[in-house]
Amino acid sequence: MSAYQPHDRWQNVGDDELTVHLVRDILNAIDDDLWVAAACTDRLVNDIDVQRELLECGLSRTSPAVGRARASLVQGSESGPSCSKGILNAYFRQVPADAQLCQLRTIFLDRLDRLSSFVEIYKVAQLQREKSDDIDSEWEDDPWDDDPQETLPSSKPDLPAADLRIPLSKFLVMDLVDTACFFASLEHYSAVHILMTHHSSVLWPFRFVVLNSIPAHAPPSKYSELLPAYDISQCAESIPHSQSWRSESDWVESHEVRATLTDLQALPHMGLVARAMLSPVGGPLDPVKLAAWYARRAEDIVASTGMLNIALAMVRHGISSGVPDLDQLEEDLGLLARLVYDAPQPSHSSDAEDWTLDRWKSLEPAQVVQAYLAHSTQETVARDITRLVMPYLFLLETRAERAGQPDPDLAVHLLYDYVLRAPLPIAAAVFEASKPTLPLPQRIIRNDEDLARLALSCLYSSDSLSEWSTMSSIFECLPAWDIQPGTEDEADEADATIASLGAFVTPSTTISRCSATDLLLFFKPLPLASLSRALDILDVHLMCGEILSRWGVPVSLRWFLQSASDVVEQRARANRMARRTGSSPGEMKSKDDWEWLLEDMHKLSATSKAGIRGAFGLMSEVDISSVFLSGLLSSGLFDIAREFLHKRPSRLSLPASVVEDICLSISREFYDNASSANFKIGDMKLAYDCLAVWQPSERLSRERDFIEATSRISSYNVCSRPGVKLSPIEMRLTTDRLSLISRILSGTVDAYKHTQVILDILYKLGYKGDVVAEVKTLAMLSDTALPSRGLYTGLRDQPEDGRNGFTITCGDSWRTRGPRRP
Repeated sequence: MSAYQPHDRWQNVGDDELTVHLVRDILNAIDDDLWVAAACTDRLVNDIDVQRELLECGLSRTSPAVGRARASLVQGSESGPSCSKGILNAYFRQVPADAQLCQLRTIFLDRLDRLSSFVEIYKVAQLQREKSDDIDSEWEDDPWDDDPQETLPSSKPDLPAADLRIPLSKFLVMDLVDTACFFASLEHYSAVHILMTHHSSVLWPFRFVVLNSIPAHAPPSKYSELLPAYDISQCAESIPHSQSWRSESDWVESHEVRATLTDLQALPHMGLVARAMLSPVGGPLDPVKLAAWYARRAEDIVASTGMLNIALAMVRHGISSGVPDLDQLEEDLGLLARLVYDAPQPSHSSDAEDWTLDRWKSLEPAQVVQAYLAHSTQETVARDITRLVMPYLFLLETRAERAGQPDPDLAVHLLYDYVLRAPLPIAAAVFEASKPTLPLPQRIIRNDEDLARLALSCLYSSDSLSEWSTMSSIFECLPAWDIQPGTEDEADEADATIASLGAFVTPSTTISRCSATDLLLFFKPLPLASLSRALDILDVHLMCGEILSRWGVPVSLRWFLQSASDVVEQRARANRMARRTGSSPGEMKSKDDWEWLLEDMHKLSATSKAGIRGAFGLMSEVDISSVFLSGLLSSGLFDIAREFLHKRPSRLSLPASVVEDICLSISREFYDNASSANFKIGDMKLAYDCLAVWQPSERLSRERDFIEATSRISSYNVCSRPGVKLSPIEMRLTTDRLSLISRILSGTVDAYKHTQVILDILYKLGYKGDVVAEVKTLAMLSDTALPSRGLYTGLRDQPEDGRNGFTITCGDSWRTRGPRRP
């Protein structure tokens, strides 16, 4: 048999063909230790027993070289680390084979440790897989399973037993940091923990690189044993317990030997290039840097996944591990998590907002409160304030105290500011949850006086014209104080405040509109008695507001403050109330409806038992009746108006002259708005009939005559300009009404033939008994008739001269002679 036959057998056998017996049979036959050690290093197999045999064989062949190297140190006379290194250096240069064997020994020792770790990882994975299989088998006979054929999803094992993802042959030569990062990225925490425990000297400087490889969405509770902790006794990061697979380190692993071998470059060192790209952290971190890492990790989790619960769990684990300066971050994350997970969300997911920790930290406290309640409804806002806003406000007070700037009113101010800015339905729900009848701990607003001030500010700043039921519900939640006599001065103070407040809420060049916060400044200094008086005033204003809204002329509560001393504004609103009501078609057609309106108008002008005037408090009873009658007549319901005026006892307290003035005024309104001058139809008919509602008088008769004259003139198609008929309003505005007669005569060829008709029109235009006007009219008639030589025909129907006292002479000129003397 050739001496090289074992070498050939070794090179010809494949890795998969190797067995423990074959390794021993071939390698034991070779005497060259370096060749055998190199062969054991070169061979990497996936069979655990074969690989262990290769490593142990390699170690046994390197032991003589270690003995010779150590013996060289004993033979040297010098002592000390530097001398020992020099002796070793000299020896290894003389015997380079022993240097290579020692270097190969370090590889065997490292691989043997890795093999032990691989076996341990395999065992743990096998146990987890068996446990998972047991859980799945329990569900196989589930009586509630609708589909026995359907495979239920099992809990994910930490590491699959059948496939470690990294075969043994690669596991032994891969960089340990890369291996740990690979397992971390797959969330195989038991494998990472085994590597960190048994290879801490290599992995400890790169612990944060490994931790950063764990997916951000992974719950920290799954890998809590891998996270850094704080050692309060050392004021630094605690160093986790490490456990080497060997009780003692080998001689070749000592610092002097490794340094010598590195200098000699007996064998190339693998892994240096890859690790040069990483950032090792050799020593324990101080508390500031440790807290910064936890903060960075939490921020990365939020930024990459948006999973606030995971980030919060990470920070809380750091706090439980003793890491300082994480309390405020934990508070911020907890509050932000409440906003994202517990606060009401928009109905459409597309309207949802993206929240980050940086955005949260940039918010002002008032903006945080608004964010918590942005999507709260009237039904949920009180509960949302209690469970979301109140804890946040309490935390703000605590932070202020920790900062040495205590502010006991901070929470109250923020809560009040939200209520003042909230819509009325939301504010009403808050007031409902703050009623004085509730137990004090259950109330949102616990101070009764503040409750009244907030309600007054919210209501009088509102622009709402329709939410009277909501406003009334707010008023019903307010306290009722039993004010003892002797507080008249304080009540006067409240009245003066209301008057000055009315001036303040009136828009000006400097302030376009005052807010609820501004109004609160007025109510803040009011004492209890004055607040009670102000609430009495509010009660009257709410009653008046409901009445005005019912009749279609709503106003905001602010209007009652502005018009409290303005009778002109009150009269204008009363006119709108009476007239707007009658203008609605299909409504207010019965006397009962109008009696209801009159009753409400009297309520608005009445004074309450507390001495508070209503919306029309500055108007007298005659003013109310006048406005009412004007509205009734303007609606055209003249029969109902006659019942109010003529039936005894009358509910209208009006003198006859006032009634006559109203009838004339309304008739002229109809007249001015009429599009046709025919008094048989439309607005002109209403103008004519309106004059018959009241008992006849000279003024009413003259107005009726004028309407009749207007209708006659219109029948002649008199035009104001070519193609446009003369409108009724133009006839009334004509200063010289004789010009209307002239227009008739000039526009109608045979008008002179109807002398009596023309004169009748003249009389109805208001010239009855006016001799000059009559003469001028006759003259115009004669001028019109002369060109047609129809003067005699035009005048033959006139009465004799003695009847009217005039004579008419025809010739080159005409003249008149006055009445005969008796």
